[in-house]
Amino acid sequence: MNLKRVVFKIVSISFSILVTLLVVIGLMNLGKYCYDFGYRVFTEKPVASSPGIDIAVTVGSGTSEYELGKQLKIKGLIRDENLFFAQLKLSAYSGKLLPGTYTLNTSMTAKEMMAVMAASEDTEEKEDETEKVQKESEMSTEETEDASEPTEGGEDQTMDEAGEEP
Repeated sequence: MNLKRVVFKIVSISFSILVTLLVVIGLMNLGKYCYDFGYRVFTEKPVASSPGIDIAVTVGSGTSEYELGKQLKIKGLIRDENLFFAQLKLSAYSGKLLPGTYTLNTSMTAKEMMAVMAASEDTEEKEDETEKVQKESEMSTEETEDASEPTEGGEDQTMDEAGEEP
């Protein structure tokens, strides 16, 4: 009977050691995977080098961010939809992607794609305002040039706003 107990104890200890080793190896592999995934979130390179290929992507109003990642993976713009989803959630573009059709390129990073898809009307309005200010600046420059008239001696004489010489 003692022999059975000794054999059972040896088998029990061996089994415990085996389970412990499997758990440790599993945790090491999980840690490595998590580290690699986390590293890629911030350092993922584009799928292709420049110039790349332009691909049209349509984002519907009901498209979730994860579904968008799947769509980009299918079209060959990203390598991993889960990675794109994590990058999107950690970025300032989370929840700000707008529906529409976009031309994306395989040489773009995920962040560049997000910026294109999040380009809002506010950005367009700011660009319009910038163009308007530039035009006004050009017009005021032209008015200043027009207000400057040559005198009889051939010298330029600047006029004030009322059209009189200072």
